Amino acid sequence: MAHDGGSPDGLVVDIGQHSRAGATGHGNQDFYGATLPQGGVLRLKGITLALADGISPSPVSHEAAEIAVKSVLTDYYETSDAWTVKTAASNVIAATNAWLYGLNRSSLPERTELGHICTLSALILKGHYAHVVHIGDSRVWRVSNGSLEPLTVDHVNPMVGSAPQLSRALGLDQNVALDYREVALQPGDIFLLTTDGVHDHWHPKDVLDALSQAATLDEAASNICDAARAAGSRDDATIQIVDVKALPASDPMPDTVSEALPFLPLPAPGDMVDGFRVVRKIHENNRSHIFLAISPDGDKVALKMPASETKSDPAYIRLFLLEEWIARRLCSPYVVRAAKAPEMRSGLYVVTEFIEGKTLRQWMLDNPHPTIDVVRGLACQMISGLRAFHRKDMLHQDFRPENLMIDQDGTVKIIDLGSTRIQGIEEAKEQSFNSILGTLQYTAPEYFVGDPIGVRSDQYSLGVVLYEMLCGRLPYGADAARVQNRKQRARLSYRTAIDSANAAPFWVDDALRKATHPLSQHRFNRLSELEAALHAPTPGKLARYRPLAERDPVRFWQILTGVFAVMCLILITQI
Repeated sequence: MAHDGGSPDGLVVDIGQHSRAGATGHGNQDFYGATLPQGGVLRLKGITLALADGISPSPVSHEAAEIAVKSVLTDYYETSDAWTVKTAASNVIAATNAWLYGLNRSSLPERTELGHICTLSALILKGHYAHVVHIGDSRVWRVSNGSLEPLTVDHVNPMVGSAPQLSRALGLDQNVALDYREVALQPGDIFLLTTDGVHDHWHPKDVLDALSQAATLDEAASNICDAARAAGSRDDATIQIVDVKALPASDPMPDTVSEALPFLPLPAPGDMVDGFRVVRKIHENNRSHIFLAISPDGDKVALKMPASETKSDPAYIRLFLLEEWIARRLCSPYVVRAAKAPEMRSGLYVVTEFIEGKTLRQWMLDNPHPTIDVVRGLACQMISGLRAFHRKDMLHQDFRPENLMIDQDGTVKIIDLGSTRIQGIEEAKEQSFNSILGTLQYTAPEYFVGDPIGVRSDQYSLGVVLYEMLCGRLPYGADAARVQNRKQRARLSYRTAIDSANAAPFWVDDALRKATHPLSQHRFNRLSELEAALHAPTPGKLARYRPLAERDPVRFWQILTGVFAVMCLILITQI
């Protein structure tokens, strides 16, 4: 059966499937299925195929196989649209494994091999990539250059004198270890998912002949199972075949406010915009205008409209419209919230909560010498806000004092989501670029040199902000913003946060040094580690002596210059 996304430039595939019980008399313990969504779900989540194989000794393994496949085909689509395939599928399968393992522990604590155990292989086609998730000895294949290329490795332990035993399977252990692989797609690619009742007995030439000679993929799948049975297979046999006919031609976009809506004339105080009463303008630049408005419910909201200069910049408009979509998917008191918006809009704008307070930049001007406790308190809130992004597979990418608000209760809120990278959307693109959307002084060096970016890139920006709050300067001065290659990055020299004007504990300086390290692999693995390091030295680590040249380089050179001057005077008097 052919399937597309309902548009001429969508993902188009043809799928064939077949399954039959073996000759053992235990019924068919395999289970399989596919989910072929439409529209926005297809763009952001993709097409999913999955099959599972229950283990022979168990009378209930067919139930495990059915539970596993149905979980993948349904629950995967209930996960966040912002998540990558790997994150979404891994979470769904881990939950399924926990359920099966719990059933086994409660009913058969001493005979797990008789419980809910099965293999699982899933293929998710999204955008321009195929994602393979696998555990056990069912397999995923690709037809490549006239041969069958295995994309999975069996998880089995060889047994002398008997059939191999599964070393990994769903329901077998409390924690599940999945194999994951990403493969670039090309039109004409053919993938196969098989259970061991098929691939243990087939001949690659027969498979390729069946694919080329059958009238349909369903017929090809049936013929391949016939050949396996003729070759001696007595086990249950299941095969799925998917032929990629066409790939999407454009980048994926979630269902947001329509880009076709017109630019509205900038409103004046008192004007009405779709039921919102404009109070006053609160911010503007060459990209957007933000207004304080009163919603129909009486709440204060922020209306953000694109500037007329951006009409010729469709990429900016796409990012602009994503801001509200992102805000509706983040649930944190430390991130700006989306406000209730009308179902139909008269023009392009996004609406979020209005935050009464000041930017962190203004707060820093008002508090040039904050105590370490105050900085730590604000840092913990910033970390919680960034963690909300990272849990949704998002990177803020423009973390700086101007994009942080402190409200009247002292709560920090991350605002301006227009530079946010959504990993679940990014992975569906044909190509990914480390585009620099943030402010150079706060942007991690890996953006400038083309190295991979990730959550540690946001950590760098956070570290620079915290350093600036304490010291009133940047850890690398202006040098970090000038980096263009790896040699320049290697020459970056961190300036200690401890000097005569700032008596921060040594472990805080160590934490900031690590968080802002030019190489991302030398930063903290997790934001929670940075948070802990800001409160106390690493266990077992003693305070180390810092030379004066490091603690206060200005005073060091003043003293050294004075010493030289005295020595010169002594030499002059002796002449």
